[in-house]
Amino acid sequence: MDLYKVGQTVCRSYLSTLYKVEVIGKENIPSDKGVLLCCNHIHLLDPPLLGSYLERPIHYMAKAELFKIPVLNYLIKKFHAFPVRRGMSDKQALREGIKVLKDNNVLGIFPEGTRSKTGELGKGLAGVGFFALKTDALVVPSAIIGPYKPFGTVKVVYGKPLDFKALREEKVSSETATNYIMDAIGDLIKEHKNS
Repeated sequence: MDLYKVGQTVCRSYLSTLYKVEVIGKENIPSDKGVLLCCNHIHLLDPPLLGSYLERPIHYMAKAELFKIPVLNYLIKKFHAFPVRRGMSDKQALREGIKVLKDNNVLGIFPEGTRSKTGELGKGLAGVGFFALKTDALVVPSAIIGPYKPFGTVKVVYGKPLDFKALREEKVSSETATNYIMDAIGDLIKEHKNS
C-alpha cells in the first residue's frame, strides 16, 4: 500500500469538503522532470493543499524536531519529507534537496521559511535560489490564495515554469535568483486574487 497516495486521497477529500478548492495550472507540472515547486505560505494546510491535487508526490523539508517523535518520524518519511535544521545553513538538507531534484522528483519549498502572519508575501530565503541555480530542475512558481474560511474558495495556482537558463549562465547570486522567484509568486497572487 502506498501510504502517500492514501494520505493524498484523505487530504483531498477533507480539503474539498471543507473548502471550495480551485486548482489552476496543473498542466504546468511535467510528469517526468525535476521540479522545484515554490509557493507562498499562509496556513498550516498549505503543504497538503499544494500536493493533494497533483499526480506526482512532493518531497518537502520539515523541521528536524519532528523527526525525533517516533510515530511521526515514520509517517513523515513515508510522505517523502526530510529534515532541515532551521536558523542555520544545513548542508545535509541542501544535499538532500539537490538529490531529490537530480532524481527528477518534485521538491516543494515555501521560500519565506515560515507562515506569513499577515497573509502578505514576505521575503524569500536564499536557499530556494541555491536549489534553482545548482540543478537543471524546472522552477515552477505557485500561489495559494485564501483565506481558509469554511466553505469559502481557496485557490492553488501552479504557474508556468520560469526560464532560469540565462540566470544560471550568468552565475547570479542565490539572493538574486530567490528574488526572481518571489516576484513570480507575487505576480501569480496579484493575477488570481480577484479573478
